[in-house]
Amino acid sequence: MLNRRSEYDVSDSVNVTEAQDVCREVCRLFAELYPGISTAPLEQAFEDMDRLFRGEYRGYLACEAPYHDLQHSLDVTLAMARLIHGYEQSHGPQKRIGQLGALLGIISALFHDAGYIRRWNDHRHTNGSEYTRTHVSRGGRFLSEYLPTLGLGHAVSICAQMLHFTGYEMQIKDIPLDDVRLRRLGKMMGTADLLAQMADRCYLEKCRDRLYAEFVAAGMTGTDAPGGGYRSPEELLRKTPRFFRHVQQRLNRDFRQAYRYLEAFFSSSGNLYLHEMIRNNDYLEYLLERDHLDLLRRQPPWTLNRDMPAPLHHMV
Repeated sequence: MLNRRSEYDVSDSVNVTEAQDVCREVCRLFAELYPGISTAPLEQAFEDMDRLFRGEYRGYLACEAPYHDLQHSLDVTLAMARLIHGYEQSHGPQKRIGQLGALLGIISALFHDAGYIRRWNDHRHTNGSEYTRTHVSRGGRFLSEYLPTLGLGHAVSICAQMLHFTGYEMQIKDIPLDDVRLRRLGKMMGTADLLAQMADRCYLEKCRDRLYAEFVAAGMTGTDAPGGGYRSPEELLRKTPRFFRHVQQRLNRDFRQAYRYLEAFFSSSGNLYLHEMIRNNDYLEYLLERDHLDLLRRQPPWTLNRDMPAPLHHMV
């Protein structure tokens, strides 16, 4: 999609930097699947998530993680809703997830990176990116306080465990969710998380200019970091094709090709997320072969607090 806008999703139809726009589309899909069921809990969740990331939610500071920002979470949530829609369309009543499962899956996707948000009285850390290694479990703790406000207190444990499909604090096989449908939802969420970020029009620039900065804050750079870390933004990009191969394995083996449900959703258009993800990787490999990383010049949207300036384009 040559004319795709940087603040829009893979179909260039939904502005994923605006919570209201994504909410409108997700609620439309939900209502299409479950006619007559109120979307009020979803609408409230979107409003609260937007306030949380913008620093307007009581007890919390604004999002400080430039890569795992508002746009990323909204993009993942839209992808999650589309996966659920494709799945429900493709299965009979006995295997469908149902309205409650869909509601929990979408809300979990909305807050899957809430663990990056610092509390207002956090004086031990200076940036939410420092929680990179533990953000999944922190997100679960946030949901334990938040879900009861939506009347979903009974689902706290389910949603907290579901978040682990988006991270590496726990191996997939060890996540304590026994229900087949809930595990399927978790695999959809893990799939949405990977596809949405790697299909982002500015994914490569975000890795260089934003993700590396988060790794620095989290102490995950330098030769003494776990796994060797990354010594520069350029090294992160050079290792991204290897990460791409890891993601392919995770999508196919760990998440059992849940991305296929997007083919049912997009129908004749094919899987736009996979297409854009592969195109990003192919372009990166092209630039690496020719030593032309300087051609990465797109400027991603900036959704953090206005007092935090967007990083300048740079190469180290």
